Amino acid sequence: MPPLFRAPRRPGCGQLAVALALGAGVAAGQAPWGWWFIALPALMGVIYLVSNQKTTSQAGWSGFAAGFGYALAGMFWIVEPFFVEPEVYGWMAPFALVFMAAGMGLFWALGAWIGARLGRGPGSRALGVALGFAVSDALRSYVLTGFPWILLGHIWIGTPVAQAAAIIGPLGLSLLTALIAAAPSLVRGGRGAGFAGVGLAALGALWLAGQARLDAPDPVRAPPIHLRLVQPNAPQALKWLPEYRMDFFFRHLDLTAQAPAPGTPKPDLIIWPETAVPFLLDRPGDGLQMVAEAAGGVPVALGIQRMEGARYFNSLAVIGPDARVTAVYDKVHLVPFGEYMPLGDLAARFGISAFAAQAGNGYSAGGTETVLDLGALGHVQPLICYEAVFPQDLRRVAARPDWLMQVTNDAWFGTLSGPWQHFAQARLRAIELGLPLARAANTGVSAMVDAKGRVTAALGVGAQGALDADLPAALPPTVYARWGDAPILGIIVALILCLYGFGIIAVDHRTRGV
Repeated sequence: MPPLFRAPRRPGCGQLAVALALGAGVAAGQAPWGWWFIALPALMGVIYLVSNQKTTSQAGWSGFAAGFGYALAGMFWIVEPFFVEPEVYGWMAPFALVFMAAGMGLFWALGAWIGARLGRGPGSRALGVALGFAVSDALRSYVLTGFPWILLGHIWIGTPVAQAAAIIGPLGLSLLTALIAAAPSLVRGGRGAGFAGVGLAALGALWLAGQARLDAPDPVRAPPIHLRLVQPNAPQALKWLPEYRMDFFFRHLDLTAQAPAPGTPKPDLIIWPETAVPFLLDRPGDGLQMVAEAAGGVPVALGIQRMEGARYFNSLAVIGPDARVTAVYDKVHLVPFGEYMPLGDLAARFGISAFAAQAGNGYSAGGTETVLDLGALGHVQPLICYEAVFPQDLRRVAARPDWLMQVTNDAWFGTLSGPWQHFAQARLRAIELGLPLARAANTGVSAMVDAKGRVTAALGVGAQGALDADLPAALPPTVYARWGDAPILGIIVALILCLYGFGIIAVDHRTRGV
């Protein structure tokens, strides 16, 4: 009599180790390395390994191991916030990294399982796995408020291929990356080389088309807008300590009052990073007056916290020359566990509060994404830190802005990979929307980015200074700005249905066993 339940069979430890190592290789394509020439072959290896498993459960286990290795190598910076106050949160760091990697592994396991269910054999299953990985990136971008960090398509940021995001967005880049990586595995035997050639030809075409876009003449902004980006380089472990917080505030003031370099015009707007000041917007004391005096008649946009009743907000305020507040934006998309706690009332009973909130147990979310009218400086869409990670959020505003302004405090992410990955994603937002981006970060990277994602001026991680740069001009609205992710999501579904309907891939009943 057969057993009522059989535990899912998994590949041997050797195969799982290979999958984990290949997943870590895919992470080499992410910032700060950007080694797409390592990441793409590693992804080819992952897809080949997964598509050659005998059962769906073995394919799922292989996908899980690869995704686990991918997250371990690509997101090891996730432990950094726990060591800002190591005596309180340090013990959580290894658990956070393991759970984060396991979560990524589950998404990749789902993609691998989808591919194994669809294919008739290893070749056709490779195409299914590629589509499954594209599905997993799409789900990760939207499920549970979304976490579209280190998507497969991000390996092209900094290359001409990234220009395709102006049409197909980040999920389109992920889909193309997965399909190109699957090409060598589509058919066994000599024909596999032909499919690999098609994949390389597609990559070459994308590269050339992107380079042509980069080489096309750029519009000129008239009249020019001169911005100053202030980067105080305040370490997070010291930022709010009583003996340091006023020193860092004065550092902001000194950088604001600094005279422009010879031949450089006076700025039209000065931008400070996220949570830059040690007081609340509604209880500023002499703080706003000090900011206005340091700016010498120039308006200042700064990250600041504010209180409304019993609620606290992570906000951006624009301060006029007379020290009056002329515009306010409250952050809408908050960071889970960083800025608010899911089940926060229960967590507060155990003394657990959000890391980044300096008042109360967490922030409240603002009402909606918005565009601020800054008069002669144009219409700007403010982004506070993590909000630049979500292209779907940027498209929710009613009217197209003239430029993007991000204020952030990346000191939470350490100094190696986290800040650079965050900056890379902000650059991709500029490409997707065809809009220039001004970015002021507490510890870096502060930068001016043009509408094609090119960095025109920057202060790196760990630098202190005031960066004076002209705001580049915007491009006409892109295809992605008009349509967003909907066309790519439709294409992914259509490919699965169409290929299944024509029999190129089909549910393989022989691989249902566990």
